[in-house]
Amino acid sequence: MMPCSSIGVEAAAQCLGLADALLRRRFGDAYSRNLALREQNAGLEGHHRGRPPEAVLAVETLQDVRDAVEICAGHGVPMVAHGAGTSLEGHLSAEFGGLSIDLRKMSRVVSVSPDNLLCRVEAGVTREQLNAELKAHGLFFPIDPGANATLAGMASTRASGTNAVLYGTMRDRVASLQVVLADGRVIETGRQAAKSAAGYDLTALFVGSEGTLGIITEVTLRLAGIPETIVAGVCPFESLEGCVRAVITAMQMGLPVARIELLDDRQVAAVNAYSRLELAVRPTLFLEFHGSPAATAEQVQTMQMIAAENGGGPLQFAERTEDRSRLWKARHEAYFATKAMRPGCKVWSTDVCVPIAHLAESISAARADIDATGALATIVGHVGDGNFHVLFVMDPDDGDEALRVAGVNERMVDRAIAVGGTCTGEHGIGLGKREALLRERGAEAVALMNSLKQVIDPSGLFNPGKIFATGG
Repeated sequence: MMPCSSIGVEAAAQCLGLADALLRRRFGDAYSRNLALREQNAGLEGHHRGRPPEAVLAVETLQDVRDAVEICAGHGVPMVAHGAGTSLEGHLSAEFGGLSIDLRKMSRVVSVSPDNLLCRVEAGVTREQLNAELKAHGLFFPIDPGANATLAGMASTRASGTNAVLYGTMRDRVASLQVVLADGRVIETGRQAAKSAAGYDLTALFVGSEGTLGIITEVTLRLAGIPETIVAGVCPFESLEGCVRAVITAMQMGLPVARIELLDDRQVAAVNAYSRLELAVRPTLFLEFHGSPAATAEQVQTMQMIAAENGGGPLQFAERTEDRSRLWKARHEAYFATKAMRPGCKVWSTDVCVPIAHLAESISAARADIDATGALATIVGHVGDGNFHVLFVMDPDDGDEALRVAGVNERMVDRAIAVGGTCTGEHGIGLGKREALLRERGAEAVALMNSLKQVIDPSGLFNPGKIFATGG
C-alpha cells in the first residue's frame, strides 16, 4: 500500500469511505462524522489552520484502539491520536483527512507504586488528575507544561515546562510506554527498573515521536516526593540583560532552583491585566525553591545576592499554598494574557532552546528583532535550561503581518541553531518547524528519522505530514 501522503487528501477520504461501515458496526455511537466534533479535533490553540478529520472515534479500551488501527490499516485510513488538544505546532491537524482517535476516555490511573516512585496511567489521564490522586501518597508528577495536558500527549511531544530545570523533561520521566503499532500489535517499550542496557531504547524512540510511529495507550511514569518546604518568589530587574545574567549565574553556581521563569516587561503588563496582579512592569523572574526549611532558606539567600549583583530585587516571597498557586496560575495563563492584549487575534507561540551561555544574547536579539519589525509579542521562558518562548499576537488574515512574524521566528531559530541550540525546546516539530528541523539536524539525519518512520509505519498512516517536510 502506498503511503497516504503520496496518494493525496481525496484518495485518503475515499479510504475512510470504504472503512466507514466497519467502524460504525464495531463502535456505534462512539464513531461520529459530525462536523462540529471534527472541527474540535483539529486543534484548539495556536496559529495553524487545522484541517478537521473526516471522522472522530472515542475509544475506551486497548482493544478499541487495536480494532480501530486494524480497520484503518486494512483500508489505508490515516489516523491522528487526540488527547487534550493543547499542542501548538499543528500536531492535530488531519492533513490527509482520515480518523481522529480520541483517547480522553481512557482515563484510569492503573497503578501507583509509592515504594518504587512509579505509576501507570492510561493515555487520557491528565497531569492535574494524576497529581490529585498522587497527593495521598505524598508524591507528585513534576513535569508541568502549564496546560492540563494528557500524559500520553506529553510523552508524544516530549513536553517539559516550569519544573524542568530540577526535575527534567518527559524524556527523563517516562519509564515505559504501551504502544499500538500500525498492524495492531502491542508492544511495551521499557521496564520498571531505574536503568537498562537491554537492546535499543524504544521508549526514547517513541517519546517525542508526535504520534507518527504508533498510538500510546498507557504510560509508566517516574514520580517525585512532595518537598518538605516550597518557597516561591518574584524578583523584578532593571534590565532584561541583568535578569538573564542572574539566571546564568544561578545555573553556573549549581543553585538547585526548582523553577526559574522569565517574563519580559510586556509579558508582566499582560499578566497584571489578565490575572489582576500588581507586579512592577519590568523584566521579572518567577522562582520556586524545594527542600528542607534550612536548604530553601539558604537557596533564597543566595538568589537574593545574585539578583542584587545584576540589578534585581527585592525578592518577594509567597510561602502560603494559595499565594504560590495564584502566582503560578498567572504564569501558566501567560498565553491567554498575551492573547487578551489584542482581542480577536491569534497567538503564534514559538520556542527555541540554547546553551545557557548564549541565553542573554539570544533573548536580547529576539526582543530587538520584534521591536524593529513592529510586531506585538511577549517573551517568557523556562530559562533555567535555556528554553524561551515568544508569543506573537497577530491577525492571521493579514498577510503582511504574518510574513513579518514568520521572519522574526525564522531568524530566532537560525540564531539558536548557530550557537548549538535547537529550533524547539518543548513544542515539537508538527507542521510548523519541519524546515527548521532540516536546518538543525541536516538532511542525512532527518532522512534516517524518516526511514525509521517508514519501517515502523510503512503505509504512513500515523499522523502523516508531521515532522517531515516531504513524505512521512
